[in-house]
Amino acid sequence: MSDSISRRELLKNVALTAAGVGLMACQRPAAEPAARASEALVPGSPDEVRLRQWSATLRRDGMTLDHVPIGRSGTRVGELAIGTPYEAFTLEAYLRAGGSPSRTEPLTLSLTKFDCVSLVEACLAVSRVADNPSAPTWDSFGTEMERMRYRGGVRSGYTSRLHYFSEWITDGAKRSLYKELAAELGGIEDSRPLRFMTEHRASYPALADDGVYREIGEMERTLDAQPRHVIPTARIPEIQDRIESGDILAFATSIPGLDVSHAAFAYRDPSGVLRVLHAPLSGGVVEVTRATLPEYVAAIRRSTGILVARPLRA
Repeated sequence: MSDSISRRELLKNVALTAAGVGLMACQRPAAEPAARASEALVPGSPDEVRLRQWSATLRRDGMTLDHVPIGRSGTRVGELAIGTPYEAFTLEAYLRAGGSPSRTEPLTLSLTKFDCVSLVEACLAVSRVADNPSAPTWDSFGTEMERMRYRGGVRSGYTSRLHYFSEWITDGAKRSLYKELAAELGGIEDSRPLRFMTEHRASYPALADDGVYREIGEMERTLDAQPRHVIPTARIPEIQDRIESGDILAFATSIPGLDVSHAAFAYRDPSGVLRVLHAPLSGGVVEVTRATLPEYVAAIRRSTGILVARPLRA
C-alpha cells in the first residue's frame, strides 16, 4: 500500500475526523448518564481480553515505570493493535438508531475497532489504566476515554464532545493530559475560524436539531480565541529530532473551516527513524507507515503541517 493519500481519501478522512467518528457504541438509555460502559460489555469478550492482556504486557515490559514517558507506553499499545480494523461513524450509531443528540451521549468504546482519533485515545487510556496497580476494568478504561473525549472531561450531550481535534489537544492540555509543543518547535499561528461543521450541516445528523446546531455554532465561535500553532510541512525535517515516539500528531489542512484531517502517534522504529503509527482510512487497519514522518506529511494534499502534543501522566 502506498502511503500517499488521494484527494478522495483525504476528503473522506476529513469528514470522519471532523465528525469525531468512533467505534462500537455501548448504548444505554440517555436518561441514565451515570451508567458505565461495562454494562454493555460481555465478560470475556475480545475487548475485555485485550484490555487485560495489553495492560499485563505494559507492566511486564516496564512501561508503567515513572521514568517511562506515557507516550512511549501508548505506542507500545499501538504496536499491539497493529492489524486491527478501521471502522468509522460508530460514535454516531446512537443517532442513526433514533437517539437524541441533546441527551447524554452513550460512551462508545472498543479495543477491536478504531478510527484515527479513537486509536490515540484508546492507546493512552490503556496506558493510564495499566499505571494503576489495581486490576484493569472496562469501567476504568471508560473513565480514561471519557476525560479525553469530552470538554472538561464531562460527558453530556453531543455538543460536549471535542469535535475539532485542535480543541481536543488544548482542552486536554488545560487539564495536564498533554503538553502542546508546536509553538516551541517553531509553529506558526493558524487563526482561521473553524466553521466546517456548521457549514456542512447536512453531513452531521445531530445538526438537524436546531438547538444542537446553535450550540455547535457557539462552540466554533469560542475557538476563534484559540489559534492553533502549526509546524509547516517544509520545517518538519528540521525539528523531527525533537519529536519523541509517542507524541501526538495532528495533520493540519488548508480545507476551509477545518483544523486537521488526521491524527496519529509519532513512532520511532528500532533504527530511530521517525514514522507514523495510526489507523488510516486508506489501508483499513492500524499500521506503522513505511514513509518517514516528513514524507508522509508531504504526500497529503492540502496539508499545511502538523500540530504536536506530548501526553502526560495525569
